Amino acid sequence: MRTDGAELVAAVRRGDAEAVAALLEAGAPPDTPTEDGLPVLCLAIAAYDAAVAEALVEGGADPDRTLSDGTTPLTRAVAGGSPAMAAAVLGHDPRRLPDAERARLLALAREWYERCARDELRDRADASRPADARGSRVMDGEYTHVWQVTLDAPTALTDSTGPTDFTGLTDSTGPTDPTGPTADSTALTGSAGLTVREGHGAILTDLEWAFRVLTPVEELVARATRRRDSDHVDWAAARWVLSERRSRETWAAVTAYRHSPDPERRRFVLDLLHHLLVSPPTWRNSYEKETADLLVAWATDGEDDPGVLAEVLLVLNETEHPRLKAVGLRHAGHPDPRVRAQVPDLVRSWDTPPPPLDADARAVLAALATDEDGGVRVKAGRALIVAHEGSPDFADVIVGLLGDPVADVRASVAERVAHSADRTPAIADALAALLDEDLFDTRLNAAFGLLLRDDPRTADAIARVGAPPHPVYVHDHRLSQIWRWERDHREESEAAGRGRGRPRPTEKADGADGPTAAPGTR
Repeated sequence: MRTDGAELVAAVRRGDAEAVAALLEAGAPPDTPTEDGLPVLCLAIAAYDAAVAEALVEGGADPDRTLSDGTTPLTRAVAGGSPAMAAAVLGHDPRRLPDAERARLLALAREWYERCARDELRDRADASRPADARGSRVMDGEYTHVWQVTLDAPTALTDSTGPTDFTGLTDSTGPTDPTGPTADSTALTGSAGLTVREGHGAILTDLEWAFRVLTPVEELVARATRRRDSDHVDWAAARWVLSERRSRETWAAVTAYRHSPDPERRRFVLDLLHHLLVSPPTWRNSYEKETADLLVAWATDGEDDPGVLAEVLLVLNETEHPRLKAVGLRHAGHPDPRVRAQVPDLVRSWDTPPPPLDADARAVLAALATDEDGGVRVKAGRALIVAHEGSPDFADVIVGLLGDPVADVRASVAERVAHSADRTPAIADALAALLDEDLFDTRLNAAFGLLLRDDPRTADAIARVGAPPHPVYVHDHRLSQIWRWERDHREESEAAGRGRGRPRPTEKADGADGPTAAPGTR
């Protein structure tokens, strides 16, 4: 049955992507106009609702139709600065676009990228009326964020500044909720600002890849690090494209930035290498051995930025290089705690079960377990717990960490100890001593650890955990096992009570003249 377009507009305003898809499936016109005469896709674009825009495009909405102001929904999405929105409106077939339109979109994204969004918005405002720009950090996509800029004062786009394609901006204060916008936050509510997101670098990168433009590595690295923020969309887009380019030339050009004087560019190289190491294997060049060798050389040849060096060691730990332990021992006494914190995972074995530690590794982990930095102590303690083979010296160190003067250290070590296979009585006693801690998680891990050890203090420990402070704990595996333990022991107790109150079959109940009746026969 064909539905009314008004229902589709209402669903878009609500931000209900599932309802939009269902209405389109039922026959709603995908290019239904709204009150301003624009297709409903423009409403989703203005609200930065990528899920709804994707549902509309997949349901038949035309992203390339020319509107009355000379823009298209796609150029509006590109100008709006949201990579997630631009990708949703571009769709899965960028090859449909002629060369001229591809060039137009690339130029649009590049011009916005090369200019500050605040300046661009002010240039488009009515110069006779003052305008104040404000910004907020919002999520764009599932994992990355972008800076969103709004011009608050009543404004009007000028006809004389830049290409007319740049008029595809939202005329709203824009959403600030990082969980995602809805169309109700647009100009339809009566607000009077212009909003744009500063993700044009990522849009440019994505469009180049979609249009098979091989961007120079130097330019991609520059885009990624321009904002010096590894969670920014520009960084993520450049990293993804470079991870897809597996040629030797690209590999050499990227890894050459290991020697860049800019630590941010060195961090970008490390982030890309980490991405390659943890990504699923591919039939194309994975460079696993080359990456491991490069990281070992990087860690031993000298890295003057402690933060970068810590990241080198972190990524190196994703490899299986035979010199991992040697590199870790080399940096065990580094003056920066961020570097020392990476050492425990380098010197211990990741095999299951782990082999015994040698004397050097044991000594380093024991020393780091008493480090002045709490984070280092936690990392050393976790490594010791994994490697603990029951020796008294290891047990003493772990007990000491469970009694650490810093509550967060006690909490972190207790979590790992609770799940460990160690059954040393001294460690069980140290867990029991944590049942009066202020942190709920610490008490929970202490009780859980005693339960797993079948400790006679388990019932008392569970009683002292207290009520969960947040509904999220309903799905916690530790609480689930505790509740199961309580149920089982309650049923056992009830069964035992019934057994004590029932005469044995060979005995007569008090006052009975005949044999005891079998259960259930009365």
